[in-house]
Formats: sequence, structure tokens, C-alpha cells
Amino acid sequence: MKKDTFLIIGGTGKTGRKVVESLQLLNQNVKIGSRSSQPAFDWNNAENWEDVLEGVDKMYITYQPDLAVPGALQSIEQLISIAKKKNLKKVVLLSGKGEREAELCEQVVIHSGLDYTIVRASWFSQNFSESFLLEPIQQGFVALPQANVQVPYVDTGDIADVVVETLLHDVHNGQIYQLTGPTTLSFNEAIAEIAKATNRKIDFMPINVDQYVAAMKEQGIPADFVWLIGYLFTEVLGNPMVSEISNDIEKVLKRKPKSFVDYVNETAKTGVWNSKVQTA
Repeated sequence: MKKDTFLIIGGTGKTGRKVVESLQLLNQNVKIGSRSSQPAFDWNNAENWEDVLEGVDKMYITYQPDLAVPGALQSIEQLISIAKKKNLKKVVLLSGKGEREAELCEQVVIHSGLDYTIVRASWFSQNFSESFLLEPIQQGFVALPQANVQVPYVDTGDIADVVVETLLHDVHNGQIYQLTGPTTLSFNEAIAEIAKATNRKIDFMPINVDQYVAAMKEQGIPADFVWLIGYLFTEVLGNPMVSEISNDIEKVLKRKPKSFVDYVNETAKTGVWNSKVQTA
């Protein structure tokens, strides 16, 4: 019996690379969809998409930088159209918990006629070590809006494990899974856990969204990322459902999700949060 070929779009990203590693360990046929692959996959250039999907049976989609950004819906529509043309068996879409714009992209997949699973993730724990929060933590000063909102941060390893399970097993077809960690923390509490694990002083200051967006613009952060962060801090973190905890990870994997404290303790050992402030 012929093995399925899995295309992992964003196969070098936070969840995608872990999905690739797990599928390869299971001796599966894996193609990585990224700008450095051959043929290259670039969300801003659709001319190679048909070549990338050639011979693919199942696909995991992560959209960069986020399904909420303008233009994402049209890109997902185009990609799903090609997937149908290429007779793909299944699509797994990474979506965002509490993002209305992302849910429009979900609907494209749901109504495509293809088998699918939607994976709606809460904020990644790894945003503190692999994304925009890393540098402020290294410098010992973090200023963020929505300081008191309780967030059930989810580990990208747990997301990847769920994705692999849904790609391999048809029992998950037609399901929408909401992935969260087992507990909630505010930004202030999360930074305090990192300070404790690294034995460092990391100051936290609550600010409003306008101040935060203005500071990002001053630092020369790209406009689309500034827009996205502004959106996430207002629309998503302003939505009460952002604090809801789900047991879907346990339902799918038959084990509990990794806690934020466990993530922090593991990550602290890598030294990634060590201070980068230069002494004279």
C-alpha cells in the first residue's frame, strides 16, 4: 500500500518544524513548504504552489504571520482551490483561538469538500522565547498592554503532537480542536515565572495598546507585524473567551498538556533568556 506524502507548509516554523521531525521519526514521506525549499513555497508568490502540491496527499497549513492579517483569506482560498484540483485527501489548518478573521479562513477549509481538521491554538508559550517577547526579557524590562488578562498559554510541542495525530488518523476528520495549556497566567505572572527560573530581575510595566504600537513603530518594526500585534492585543486579548481552558489536547493525545511553568523551567536551561545587556 502506497504511503501518504505530507506537505508541511511553514515546515521550518514554531509548530511546523516539530511536525516535520515527528513525521520523519515515524518514517513518513514529508515535504517541507518554505521559501528555502525546492520548489519554494512563498505566501506572497503563488506561481509555484501547484508544483509544491504535486504528489501530496495530506497538508498542514500554517499561515505567516497570522490568519488574521489582510490578504490571508484570499491566499487560503487560492491554496485550497489548488488542493482540490490536486485531489488532496486532507487538510489540517492551524488557526487562532478567538480570532474572528481566522475563522473566515477556517470556513474556506470546512466548506471545501476535503477532509479536514481545524486546530485553534491559544497564545504560544514560545512567544516568550522565540518571538517578539524574547528581546525585552533578555534586556530585563517588559512593557505590555492587557497586563491582567489571564491566558492559557499552549506549548508548540503539544500543538505539533496534535497535528501529527490528526494528519495520521481519520477519526479526527471534521473536528475543530481548541488547544490551550492547563492553567492561565497574566503577562505579569508569566514574566515573574521566567525571572524566578532564570534567577534574574525582569521588570514588568503595564502600558496601553496605543503606547505599545507607537513604541514598535519607533523601533522600525515592519508595518504588517505592528498591525498584527495591535490586533492581537485588542481583538483577541479583549475577548473574554481568550481565558477559557480546553481539554482537547488531553482528548486527542490521552495525556495532559505541558504547563507554562514546565515550559519555562525547560527553556531556562537553554540560556536563551540570559541577559544581553552589555556592561561597560
